Amino acid sequence: MSICNYNQPVASNVIRIIDRSGLKKKAVAEKAGYSEQMLSDMLNGRKIIKIVDVERLGKALGVDANALFVPRKEGS
Repeated sequence: MSICNYNQPVASNVIRIIDRSGLKKKAVAEKAGYSEQMLSDMLNGRKIIKIVDVERLGKALGVDANALFVPRKEGS
């Protein structure tokens, strides 16, 4: 199983929230305490997203970390 599979659905939810909110990935990364490259590595399956990362990303995005685990249906 690849890292991309382990990071789902968190990575896709983070990308969706960033896209819908108009936030810049760099700003989200900095607010979460990461470099832009580190966030990119997480979202693109080059680095495993750990629980601590989910908490930090949720806080940076202004959402409950648990919401990042909810799979989204196509078109949502």
